[in-house]
Parts: sequence; C-alpha cells; structure tokens
Amino acid sequence: MEVQTTYFPTIEAVEVAAKKLKGVASITPLSTNANYSKQFNCNVLFKREDLQVVRSYKIRGAYNKMSSLTNTEIENGIVCASAGNHAQGVALSCKILKIKGTIYMPSPTPNQKVEQVKMFGEEYIEIVLEGDTFDDSYYAAKLECERLNKTFIHPFNDEKVIEGQATVALEILKQTETPVDYIFVPVGGGGLSSGLSTVFKYLSPKTKIIGVEPEGAPSMSTSFRNNRNTELKYIEKFVDGAAVQRVGDLNYTICKQNLSDMITVPEGKVCETILDLYNKDAIVVEPAGALSISALDFYKEEIKGKNVVCVVSGSNNDITRTAEIKERALLYANLKHYFIIKFPQRAGALREFVVDILSPTDDITHFEYTKKTNRENGAAVVGLQLKSSKDLEPLITKMKLHNFYGDYLNDKPDLFQFLV
Repeated sequence: MEVQTTYFPTIEAVEVAAKKLKGVASITPLSTNANYSKQFNCNVLFKREDLQVVRSYKIRGAYNKMSSLTNTEIENGIVCASAGNHAQGVALSCKILKIKGTIYMPSPTPNQKVEQVKMFGEEYIEIVLEGDTFDDSYYAAKLECERLNKTFIHPFNDEKVIEGQATVALEILKQTETPVDYIFVPVGGGGLSSGLSTVFKYLSPKTKIIGVEPEGAPSMSTSFRNNRNTELKYIEKFVDGAAVQRVGDLNYTICKQNLSDMITVPEGKVCETILDLYNKDAIVVEPAGALSISALDFYKEEIKGKNVVCVVSGSNNDITRTAEIKERALLYANLKHYFIIKFPQRAGALREFVVDILSPTDDITHFEYTKKTNRENGAAVVGLQLKSSKDLEPLITKMKLHNFYGDYLNDKPDLFQFLV
C-alpha cells in the first residue's frame, strides 16, 4: 500500500545535517575531467563521493539519521539490512556514535564486503547472514526491530537519511563558481536523488536534474510512467548499488516533482564506463558509481558547451567481477559473439575454420566441443572477439558459405545466460 506524503526536505534541515557531518563525512572534491570534457565538448565535473571514508555517500544519510536518535532509541540499539554501501555507512556511524547495531546481510554476500563492514563497525556491530536475497535479510531485520523494539535504519525511505544525502548538493553549489546546467545523479532507492534534487530546486532552479537508473532495474522510471510508486517483479541485480524493486514512497514523491528527466542506461554501457575510467583516469568505481557518467552519451547533444556535474556515488567494486565487467562491455560494444559452429567430422576441419573463416584479428575466447552421435557433424559453442563490430556480418556470411554456421546465441537469452 502506497503511503501518501507531503514531506520535502528544507534547506535549514540540510544545513543542520551538514553541521552534524562535519569531521565525519569528507567534503569530497568536485573536479573537472579532461577526457569526458573533450569527448562531449562541455565542462564535465565529477563529484567524487567514491573518495568518502566508506567509499560512498551513504555515510551522510546513515550518520545524520543515527545522530538524531533519542536516548531510548540509542539504548535499544539499531538494525539495518544491506549487502553493501549502506551497511558500511551504518557500521561506521555505530562506532563513532557508540551505538550497538545489528546488520543483516544475505548469506551469499562476498566475504570481502562482510569484512569491510566488520572493519568499520568493530565491536559495536553484529553481522547476521540471513537468507539468499536482500529481501530475506530485510524482512528478518524488520522482525528483530518489532520483537526487540529497536530502530530500523532505512537506506533511503527516511527523512533524516534524505537530508543527510542532500548535503552532497550543498557542497557542489559551494564548490563551483559557474552555474550548473545539468547534474546527473544515480537512482537506486531514491535517497540521494530526492535530497540532492530538492536542494537544487531551492538554490539553483535552472539546473536540469537527470536521474539515471540501470536498464535492468528501472523502478523509478516505471513509477513515473505509471504515475504511482510501482514494485517491479524482477530486476537485473548487476548494478547492485542501484538495483531495487521498489523505490521509497518519500523518495518517489520528491523525485516526481523535482527531476527534469529519468533515463535508463544499459548494464553493458556501465561496464564500458568502468573500464574507461580505470584505463584513462585510474579511477575505480562500482557499477552504480558509473551510472551518471554513462548517461552522458545519451545527452551528448543537449550538454554541448554546458557545465555538467556527474555524481560518482561509490567505489566499492569487487575485483572478482572484473572478468564479467569486461565481458558485458564487449557484448555491449558488439565485439563479443557466441555461435554454435558445425564442424564436419574430418581431419583439418578446425584448421579450415581458423584459417579460412576467421580473420587474423578475430580471437577465439571460448570453445566447448562435444562430439554428437551424428557421424557427419559435431557442434561446438564458440565465443569470438572481433576487432570491429562491422566484421560480424561478413563473418556470418563466410560461415554459412562454408557450412560451418549452426546458430547465433547472443540474441537467445534462454541459452545465452549459461555463457555470460
């Protein structure tokens, strides 16, 4: 059931939050990025929330909420549910404020993330691994709150959390002397976008505020289209810092009024941006942290000659995901392709495929061969990386001409999911 609300943060409340956060959250840099400025013929500035002590902006909302608790609430302790950045922000806030907290995380959470949360919270937190998904952890955390009268620290649907995240916008406006024409902000549950957009509406009303979601988790975009907060039945969780099935009711109401536009970005484009930032600028970002920068390509005509800010929301990227990130980026660029290849059961067939069908710049990146009962043909799943996307059609033509072509798998999601 949707909760109707007329709450909007005030500048006074955000300024109070900024004072509370002094010495706790870093005043992160707002820096010009030369590569993207040149590429898009505009002045692109990065708000580097990836440089926070917990490597994301989440410390702002978590600390502002927890520093506002009553003595009774502090004595009873707090609970949160998170598999990532919110958990780290809550954990550090527990240690600074000396509040006992229980943090629920899904059982499959990588050990690296669990250890990070332990490091920030030390003896002030207890971690409970519960369930297979975030929803499992969330419901378990809520049950503990009800059973023991503890306070639940929501990652986004909370007034104090929104006011804490809004301090990002105050900093941006103090750090730039020129008016901001466009600001791109990642959207997950909506805590950052609702807080930031409110400050800009008050203090810089001509700035166009663009919310950016992953294509596979368009919760806010769908809610905008339906004109009501809508829960998605299924989401792609790759951009884990911005993949929620339902945005907050508070956040939806604020964003619906404040945002100039909501756009979605393909996960493959996000992966391209992650690799691009690392290779060109030595900046490490998590998938959610790359969302705002990935959106520039979809606004390249509108932002020419403008002052543009991208909020880089976090850098908690798991190194074990690197291979998947590269794979998704190549698939998005139309450079990685999977086929079923039919090899005649005769000597020299594989050599003929490599020498006569493939060009010198084509790389075989995957090969899985199983001899079938058919005495004339054996099929193999073959992954190929091309130098140019224009090489695909000539390659398929040659395969068919020489009777090697079996099937193309990239556009068959039911089969393709077993390869990527």
